[in-house]
This record gives sequence, structure tokens and C-alpha cells, in this order.
Amino acid sequence: MPETPESLLARLAALGIETTTTDHAPVFTVAESQALRGSLPGGHSKNLFLRPAKSGPGPHLLAVLEEDRKISVNALARAAGAGRVEMAPAEDLGRLLGVEPGSVTPFGMVNAPPGTVRIVLDAGLLRDHAWVHFHPLVNSKTTAIRPADLLRFLESLGHRPELLELPAPGA
Repeated sequence: MPETPESLLARLAALGIETTTTDHAPVFTVAESQALRGSLPGGHSKNLFLRPAKSGPGPHLLAVLEEDRKISVNALARAAGAGRVEMAPAEDLGRLLGVEPGSVTPFGMVNAPPGTVRIVLDAGLLRDHAWVHFHPLVNSKTTAIRPADLLRFLESLGHRPELLELPAPGA
């Protein structure tokens, strides 16, 4: 059974990780979520859930990027050393991350068995912000977490987050 937002937040609290969660209307795109920025200062992301192209070998890939990062999926896959990838279907989101479309964030890794999903994070997103914001498994809430605590949480789950140095957003 996948984690719930409440059980995810309880896990974070049990690790001594400080978070702040805000309830809001469901948002499905970066553009929709930008209306929340006044009450949620810090870094915001776009999240891509990819699978090996043509059901090739290898784990799925969760890429967590600065929200205004401009990079093609192919360039991202090359930077991550992932080979050819394609967008993963909604069934994979539910099966591996326990979330629905519009709710993909690094917190979904709480449901992914180690080794089934590689998580790569935009190094600039984590380096340039004191707080970063992600949906806690549903797109009607946003949770703020410190970047170092996000990495510690992912590692506590048995995942090895990888940081990618990418060109500056908008470059």
C-alpha cells in the first residue's frame, strides 16, 4: 500500500526533519503552481518521470529540475548517463511512485523500492535555495524542506540521489 501524505510527513518528522506544508487547490502544471509563489518562497521544480525507451533495460529515472530549466529530454538523459528514455505512462507512476499525474516529486521515492528508480536532482535547485518545495504525494499540498534534509531523507529510504550540474535556467 503506498504511503499517504500524512504517513510521509510522519516519516520526515521521525527523522527530525523540519517541514512546512501548505494546503491549496490542486495544481497540475508549473504554470498553475506559480500562482502560489507569494506564500511559498524558495525553489520550485518540474519533475519528469522517464523510463528506458522501448522497454529497454535499466531503472526508471526521476529528474527533478529547477522549474524554469530549459533542457530537452534527450539532453537530460545524456547528462544523467541514462541512455534513451521516454515519458513513463501513468501506470508506472502509480506502480513505482504511488502517485497520479500532477503529483510527481522526489517524495514519491518513499514508495519506490531501491534500485527501481534513479533520482537525479538539478544541483542548482538545491544549491541556490534555502528551502525547496514539493507536493507530498498529492498535488493539493506543497511541502517545504531544506535541500540537505531532502537528500538525507532519500538516502534513509535506500536511494542514492545524484546531483546534475546543468546549464543555468534560461541559458
